[in-house]
Amino acid sequence: MDTQKLLDKAQQVYAYMVTAPENDWQRNMGNWDWKPGVGLIAAVAYGEAIGSDEVDEYLWRWMRDNRHKAAQQRVINSTAPFAALTELLRKQPEAAAEWMPLIREHGEWLMNEAPRTKEGGFEHTVTEGVDFPEQLWADTLVVGALFLARLASLTEDEAMAREAVKQVVIHLQMLQDEATGVLFHGFDGHNRNHMSAARWGRANAWVTFGVPEIVAEVQHLTPIPVEIGERYTALVQGLLKLQTANGMWHTVMDRPDFYLETSATAGIAYGFEVALRTGLITDDILRSQLQESVCKAAEAVMIHVDVYGAVHGVSGGTPVMPTIEAYNEVKITPTPYGQALALLLISALLKRNKL
Repeated sequence: MDTQKLLDKAQQVYAYMVTAPENDWQRNMGNWDWKPGVGLIAAVAYGEAIGSDEVDEYLWRWMRDNRHKAAQQRVINSTAPFAALTELLRKQPEAAAEWMPLIREHGEWLMNEAPRTKEGGFEHTVTEGVDFPEQLWADTLVVGALFLARLASLTEDEAMAREAVKQVVIHLQMLQDEATGVLFHGFDGHNRNHMSAARWGRANAWVTFGVPEIVAEVQHLTPIPVEIGERYTALVQGLLKLQTANGMWHTVMDRPDFYLETSATAGIAYGFEVALRTGLITDDILRSQLQESVCKAAEAVMIHVDVYGAVHGVSGGTPVMPTIEAYNEVKITPTPYGQALALLLISALLKRNKL
């Protein structure tokens, strides 16, 4: 794909994300929570792809402006900004004295105090004051476990590395549909079921890129179980079967009567790209299929970016819904994570073009 086209689109998507007005609840970046957090993770990747000091300046300014909110609520969803902060410290270790105590404190909370399910997985906890006891959500791998893996890598902490790998294994075991290879959105430990049992697109996106990123961070610190590679291979094979001819995935992937969803498409394609780059997928035929899939998905995502940089076709924040049909009723609107998933994909393609 043309590098200049990618650069232009990435700049538009990034600018639309970071200039969101504070009174726009869906797009507001001023909270220490998962939506801005995923946006920050993408901004770090974008800054690295283009070598921009300006992006780094924005990120550090965001951290300083919002630091006082970091410890107000210790939940899984409020962990996401820490994943971006850890990456910033990797680039600027001279800032460690100022920021590492805050980061370590949250890492210790995850290790020792975060609520867990019977299986030992992180219970999905949110800032809105709603509890989901004994529930595992696919979202947790990116908004929670990715930070733990990055902190483990930054500090050479083998215990944290083992915990991050453990979370990957548990989430794959409990969420994967053995019949299709793809994932259900969530698992209810009380009732021992997948609730509405939706094979939701964005849930699969979180795991598709979360797994190879986590593995890449910690594989020098702890052994990676063969099971992860086997389950991940089954996941991507299942996803390939559900990609539509135009390159996208439906919001519930096995429901062709439901709307096509851009953030899921971007996130899955980004995950494929990470798996290719890190070598998590080694089979030559499958790698070729993934490369073709990424190209189709990227073209489709770019079509959904308007001249202002807004990424359209993105479903709003989505808990595990009571029915499969309810997923198709979720409002479509530009969001920080929609911008982020598109930006992650485009930034990864820019990195590939540099090689």
